[in-house]
This record gives sequence, C-alpha cells and structure tokens, in this order.
Amino acid sequence: MQPSLERLLRHSLRGFAPYKPGTSVDEVKRRYGIEHPVKLSQNENPLGTSPRALAAIQKIATLSDYDEDDHATLRARLAAPYGLEVANVVLGHGSNELVMLVFNAFVDPGDEIVIGKPTFSLFRKDCDVVGGRTIEVPLRDGVHDLDAMLAAVTPKTKVVFVCDPNNPTGTRVERDALATFARALPADVLLVIDQAYREYMDASGTDGVDILRIRPATLVLRTASKIYGLASVRFGYGYASPEIVAWLNRVRLPFNVARPAAVAVLAALDDKEHMARSIDNNVRGLAQFASAFEKLGVTAYPSAANFVAVEVPIKAEDAFLALLERGVIVRSGDGLGMPGRLRVTVGTEAENLAFLAAFGDLLAQWRTRPLEVIA
Repeated sequence: MQPSLERLLRHSLRGFAPYKPGTSVDEVKRRYGIEHPVKLSQNENPLGTSPRALAAIQKIATLSDYDEDDHATLRARLAAPYGLEVANVVLGHGSNELVMLVFNAFVDPGDEIVIGKPTFSLFRKDCDVVGGRTIEVPLRDGVHDLDAMLAAVTPKTKVVFVCDPNNPTGTRVERDALATFARALPADVLLVIDQAYREYMDASGTDGVDILRIRPATLVLRTASKIYGLASVRFGYGYASPEIVAWLNRVRLPFNVARPAAVAVLAALDDKEHMARSIDNNVRGLAQFASAFEKLGVTAYPSAANFVAVEVPIKAEDAFLALLERGVIVRSGDGLGMPGRLRVTVGTEAENLAFLAAFGDLLAQWRTRPLEVIA
C-alpha cells in the first residue's frame, strides 16, 4: 500500500478550496448548444480592449529576450498624474499577485487581517495560505462597516483590506468616512485599498492615493483588467511609500510583468477616447438596470463599479442556472458570500436587454414558487 502524499501538504492548505472563476462562454456553448451566449459574469469591459493597446502589441517585433525588470518608464507614467515618484509604484502580474505579495511580505502564521464580509475572496484565501487568521466584519447595507472594522483591530492585526468599490456588492465607502478610518488605524497596520474599479467611480468617490498622502502605511491597488480591457495580459499596479514598495519587491518574482502587458498598458493609459466611451457605456448601463429593476420590483445595491448585485426571490444558484440555460452568464451570489443575489456585469445596451428580458421572464416564474429559505 502506497503511503499518502497528503503529509507533504502544508496544514493550512488541507481542506483548502481553489479559486473558482466564472462560467466561460465555451462551457455554455458545449453544455447548452447556445451559439452566442451573453457573458455578464467577470466584470470585463464590454467594449473590449483599448485600440491603442492592441495597436501597440502588434508592433512588438520579438519576444525572445527578457524585458527589463524595473519598468521604470511605465512606473514613471503611472506615478506622474499624482505627482509621485517611480519609487512609489509597484507592478504585478495582475493586482491579484500584489495581494499575495502583501501576505508573503507582512503576514506570519497567527497574524490577523481584517476584511469586510462579503468582499474579494482572495483576501481570505491568501491569508489561509500563509497560516494567518482572517477577521471578517459583516457589511452594513452592503457597504464596509468601517467603525466595526476598526473595533476588530487588535495588536495581532497586520493588514486591513478595504475593497472600494467593493466586490461583489459594487458599493463604495464615503470619502470622509474612509479618511477618518485611515487616521484612526494604528500607524503600524498596513491599510490596503483595493480599487480595481476606481475608474468607474464618479467624482464623489475616494481616490486611495489621497489616503496614502495622509497615511504612509497604505497600499492602493489598481488593475488594467477592467476599464482598459486588458484582463488577458495580467497587469496590476500599486501606489505606496518607497519603503512598502521595496519590501514588496523583495518577494515578487523577477520579470513578473511580461513585455506585451507593459507595452499594452503604456499605450492604454493614453487612450482617453476608449476610457470616455467605457465610462459613458457604464453610466448608461447602470441607469438601464436601475430603471428595469424598479419596474420589476427588485432591489440592487447602489453600484459605483461596472456591475450590480441584484436580489432574487429564490436561491441564487438556482437563479444563476436558470439564466445559464437561456444563454445568459452571470455570477451566483452563493459562491461570493452573497446569498439571495446575483452579480451582473454591465454589458452593452443589447447585452443588458438580453439579460433583462430573460431575468424578467424568469422572475415571474420564481415569484409563483413556494417561499424558499435563502441560505
């Protein structure tokens, strides 16, 4: 009898479930035979990739040599709008890598982090990997309860994560409330403000860099995956003090940003037309959803992102599967810590209409079912 290899696995990973992404278009085609599914599940830009980014990638002549590891030009371009220095910018293979670097650099086994519940699932997963302890603070009306999060901080707390706008609810915190919270945190606790959807927020939202200016122990995360339409090239970046950046660079992999990503992002940052069109599409899409939901008699959290978290009268997984059978791909709130809700990405006007037509038809059926307990 062969000995079990489970003894090789770290104790913190036993029973650990891997990250589960949204359902793919190809999967729906195979399973249901639907030729053109509508995908509103992964918060991608429905207008696609920045044209300038695509043009820049096509000009790459070779991929045979290693690109520079420092990416000083790109970091300077990211720093410039804020009057920051190159030393204030750290780059990652997606912002997800930067989250993992936070744990690799700062969290020892037994250390604590504080997060909202629900929020981006990788915060807890990455904490589990390093053997840390996650303190989850329930949201209040879908929004981070900053007072309760502050009360949850102990001498063992190393990191506090605020996802703003929050994934999966789409909500944002008030600017003054976040500033007050940041000032009240112990100076030796790292505040990570994950702003993957920052570009979709209106002028009343918080720019995390403003918090960095008043609190050095702050890391602000951004990504090229959303508004720039560059999810496939994997590029994230962060703003922090030079000291925090240097520590993160100690534990990142060398050459973690590939040349196609660096070239594409540098071009996309100057594509103001694509960004303006993307923001306009999102504003109109959110209004389209809000109007339809009001007529249908369902509620959704007010969204500052490019998606909505809408209530359903049945179990979220059942609602998700019913829409899937009609060729509409969304995310079940059951897998996101948000039972009784679906997370729906804002698409094009036509994609939104396709979702709303299917959702409206199904909603009438769901309401005729016996009352279910949503858990």
